[in-house]
Amino acid sequence: MREKIKRFAIVLNVLVLILCVSIYYLHFLSRIDNLLLDYNIKQAAKHQPDEHIIVVAIDDQSLQDLGRFPWDRAVYPQFLDMLNQPGNEPKAIAFDVLFNEESEPESDAAFAEGLAQYGNVILPVIGNTEGEVFHTIRVSPEEWPTVYNWVKPIPSIAENVQLANINRVISNDAVIRQTWLKLQTQDGEVIPSLAYKAAEMFGVNLSKYDNRTDPNTEPGKQSGKNTITIDYQNVTEDFTTVGFSRVLNGEIDPSVFKDAIVLVGFTAVGLSDDSGQDSGSTPIEKNMKLVYVHANIVDQLIKGTVVNSAPHWMEWLAGLLLFGLFILIPWRMKNIYSILVFLAVIAGVFYGQYALYQQSTTIVRTADVIFAMIMAYLLNVSLKSYLESSQKNFVTRQFGRYISPDLVKQIVAQDIDIKLGGDSKNITILFLDIRGFTPLSEKLTPPELVDTLNTMFNMITETTLRNRGTIDKFIGDAAMILFGAPLDVENHTVMAVKTAYEIQQQMKQIRDQILEKYGVEVNVGIGIHTGNVVVGNIGSYLRVDYTAIGDNVNIAARIESQTKKGQIHVSEHVYELAKEYFLFDEGEDRMFKGKSHPIRVYEVLGMGEKAPALLEAAAAKEPNRGE
Repeated sequence: MREKIKRFAIVLNVLVLILCVSIYYLHFLSRIDNLLLDYNIKQAAKHQPDEHIIVVAIDDQSLQDLGRFPWDRAVYPQFLDMLNQPGNEPKAIAFDVLFNEESEPESDAAFAEGLAQYGNVILPVIGNTEGEVFHTIRVSPEEWPTVYNWVKPIPSIAENVQLANINRVISNDAVIRQTWLKLQTQDGEVIPSLAYKAAEMFGVNLSKYDNRTDPNTEPGKQSGKNTITIDYQNVTEDFTTVGFSRVLNGEIDPSVFKDAIVLVGFTAVGLSDDSGQDSGSTPIEKNMKLVYVHANIVDQLIKGTVVNSAPHWMEWLAGLLLFGLFILIPWRMKNIYSILVFLAVIAGVFYGQYALYQQSTTIVRTADVIFAMIMAYLLNVSLKSYLESSQKNFVTRQFGRYISPDLVKQIVAQDIDIKLGGDSKNITILFLDIRGFTPLSEKLTPPELVDTLNTMFNMITETTLRNRGTIDKFIGDAAMILFGAPLDVENHTVMAVKTAYEIQQQMKQIRDQILEKYGVEVNVGIGIHTGNVVVGNIGSYLRVDYTAIGDNVNIAARIESQTKKGQIHVSEHVYELAKEYFLFDEGEDRMFKGKSHPIRVYEVLGMGEKAPALLEAAAAKEPNRGE
């Protein structure tokens, strides 16, 4: 049984490993990794944006003051004049507002003329990939994300400003975690992102980000050069925000914008939610206006932080090691300990990836590793439990009625293979016979006889099991009991004599009850001998009994056959081992059938000097019947 289960376990573990590898390559668990990443980002946020980042919000108040959007473009030159007060000019003014459609010619001309006066204005473009703005494909990490065409501002406006793309990278779960710092068309035109251009105009050295390939790109999404994971450090409330109409009306101190990066975008609920294009889900905030996404990227570029990723080979190695570990642990440990180790390692993996991100903004994708651990552990602990249950059921069927539950547990715990065949072992054999049974059977009805016999055998069984003996068999009104098999029992010879003595003491009460009730006296004769015998499952595959055979078994039976009522006779070998615990007579040599030489036999008379210590030690080892 055990070998069959182990072979089956090897096959199943190989299949589970193949399953884990397939899931890793199919990225079924990427959403769990993303959730862990989002939690790490949120916990690592310091909420201290660079003071030079100012958001000018097209908010609800501005809509009330200036009317329904889109506004007349003639308003923007005045807005730019208010921002570019002499001596307080911003480094960059980046609009997250598209101007790709013509409006009133006079207004467009006024806007173009206003833009021509300043060189710090950035207007957005959108690069179409596969003909769709927000859906992309994956490309080689060495390649640029391919843009087929640009959605640009109208020519009269575009020629007077810096251009920057506002394409966003959306994960499969619709969360914005990455950004392209640059995009390139097929004809080689490169346009940086809005945040990249603003940081560049601010004077940040961005060379460390050029041609960077982000290793955290989600499967099925376009990656390529100049891609980074956004290190969100701030929520909306962290950034300095002023309303568009307040700037336009001169309500804001011009010095606020000195050397600043001004980001102009939508925050009004009506505009953002109706279009659905000016807000998105981020790790740090469920519904963030995109102008604040740009602000977070600008803040990251100014501070120079980079979100790294652990090499894939490290994740592979960790997964394989932990998978192997949790194949072994269930088989080497008790279930209670193995589950504690399992939970501790799971917690350690979760905390490890969290701590690594907090300390070095390094992502370790652990969902597949944890999945491999769980599958390995559950499979092997289930197989082990099945094996133990099968073994325990088998042992219980073989021995459950004849040995103590404590011994059954030990057989299972020690993984003893109970197979057909026997082994030579030194044990103590006790034979017991009920004297006076024949007269009793003549006076009692069959039900009364069986009930009386069961009363005596129940007492004998309980006494035997309490002393760690094994009831080999009941034969009519006799019994054969083993001490030291199938498991070793310390001082098995002494424990056998102790069992015999206790049976005789308890038989007094049973004898008196039977005598009073039926007028027949019954007693027990007991013979004990110690020696080497063959013990094991002996028989055929159709019928197997655990028993002991050999000459020493016959000697024990012969000793018992010559006892009289209430006597306990033991061989000389038993006497030598038990004389310090019990009182014996002087003994006598007796001849037994089949023996050419006499055997010296002793009768047990009572408890010896060391008997109290023996009783105390036995009580301490007695199994808890309530378990």
